[in-house]
Amino acid sequence: MVEPVTLESDEERSLLAQPNCGDGSWRLNFDGVQLCREQREKKLPRGLHDCLGVLGPEDNVADYYQQQVEMLEGFNEMDALAERGFIPGMSKEEQEKLAKSETFAIRISNVANMALFAAKVYASVQSGSLAIIASTLDSLLDLLSGFILWFTAFSMQTPNPYQYPIGKKRMQPLGILVFASVMATLGLQIILESMRTLFSDHEFNLTMKQEQWLVGIMLSVTLVKFLLVLYCRSFTNEIVKAYAQDHFFDVITNIIGLIAALLAKYIDDWMDPVGAIVLALYTIRTWSLTVLENVNSLVGRSAAPEYLQKLTYLCWNHHKAVRHIDTVRAYTFGSHYFVEVDIVLPAGMPLQEAHDIGESLQEKLELLPEIERAFVHLDYEYTHKPEHAQAN
Repeated sequence: MVEPVTLESDEERSLLAQPNCGDGSWRLNFDGVQLCREQREKKLPRGLHDCLGVLGPEDNVADYYQQQVEMLEGFNEMDALAERGFIPGMSKEEQEKLAKSETFAIRISNVANMALFAAKVYASVQSGSLAIIASTLDSLLDLLSGFILWFTAFSMQTPNPYQYPIGKKRMQPLGILVFASVMATLGLQIILESMRTLFSDHEFNLTMKQEQWLVGIMLSVTLVKFLLVLYCRSFTNEIVKAYAQDHFFDVITNIIGLIAALLAKYIDDWMDPVGAIVLALYTIRTWSLTVLENVNSLVGRSAAPEYLQKLTYLCWNHHKAVRHIDTVRAYTFGSHYFVEVDIVLPAGMPLQEAHDIGESLQEKLELLPEIERAFVHLDYEYTHKPEHAQAN
């Protein structure tokens, strides 16, 4: 929520009945507030504190200038949306070409996940290594999470306005929450089995043929995953980047699992269950972070202050008749934001004109890719209490 924004004098908006007149001088404008090129491109020296992961004074200065650049870029984006009615970007042909490439990257990742999971299941059966089984469980997580993303995406494409009047986009984080809970349980089961093996007299044995199959399969899987990391990282799409991160983590877990199995054969048996415990703990930690992220998206967490600044800037520059901005809220409701805006218009403005101003602002807000729905409330003063009481 933001504080009410007001012009210095209401006389500056004396021509409210003619909203399209004038040269736009009433708008907020940051064209003259641009950082010089030296400030934008300056590389501040790094000291010993940077190697130790500690921020120094120069780091704070660099972060400050970076924030200013991002803020001005966000305001320029809002200016383009206010003036042109759309956000400038790639042409339709370029967007379609990029979408096809992203779809291909997702499909080839899913096919690779299925094929490599089958290969790792075979390696697990042949070797009996708990570390390899734990690594295979991580691959199962990737495979099933991809299926959940596909299923929820398919479900969201078949809306039912009577049973789901605001859509089904919250099905995706909900499905991930249920799935993550099941996978955490499997991870705990592997830890318990590894602890039992660790304190028993179980001996870990691999024949030469089993070792060759194990090394060949795990190295091949790791190589394919590494190539997929390089390919998926070339995209800017968040989903494809998430696949790249999953592939990278698979490379790490495959290497750890293989090393643990080989150390158990050539050094000591206890190294295999310890490797399995490490991988299971890593899996539980990864999915715990995923759970927290999806919980935050469902409980209505507020957007960052920088994003609220952009929305406030867009609302103020939307129309000359806007006298005050009472409230700007943006909060998560699934993977996107719901936005609530309260603007103050002149008390004597005709209903038709006020409605058109509010509706056009709503349409502008919903053009932003992060926003699912926007609600614009029109008022004639801002001294009253908020319309909606805060829940306890």
